[in-house]
Amino acid sequence: MSFEKYPKLLLISAVIVALDQITKTIIINSLELYHSIKIIPGFFNITHIHNPGGAFGFLANQSSAVRVIVFLLVSILALGFILYFYHKTPETHKMLATGFALIFGGAIGNLIDRVRFGTVVDFLDVYINNLHWPAFNIADSAITIGMGVFVYHIVAKKMPE
Repeated sequence: MSFEKYPKLLLISAVIVALDQITKTIIINSLELYHSIKIIPGFFNITHIHNPGGAFGFLANQSSAVRVIVFLLVSILALGFILYFYHKTPETHKMLATGFALIFGGAIGNLIDRVRFGTVVDFLDVYINNLHWPAFNIADSAITIGMGVFVYHIVAKKMPE
């Protein structure tokens, strides 16, 4: 088993986790919960919110005990799968490996929040008039980009054999 490509996973994941946690710390320390700063009126705010659920508020109305168990188990399973896929990705598929590293770093960033706060700190608020996309953070962005790379490889039939 070769571990030569793992420094790339560690570097990309560490950068994502660092950016994610630094930006969340800045938001927590400088913006009251539920307050916003208009960046592009009618389109983009920085808004401090906490998401107790998963993507799009999934399980947000469940008890905190249920959320902790479900999200910790799902996170650990997801991290295991991503490590497996990353390990199986040949060196010829650098973009796919980078996508997996982005997902891995994003998952760790949000997992840190769940362990520390029991919720995830979100602050990027994109909207048009009263139509808001669910607020998100750097970790969510990394996961989304990584998943986009993964889906591209599946749809374009560029997955390793």
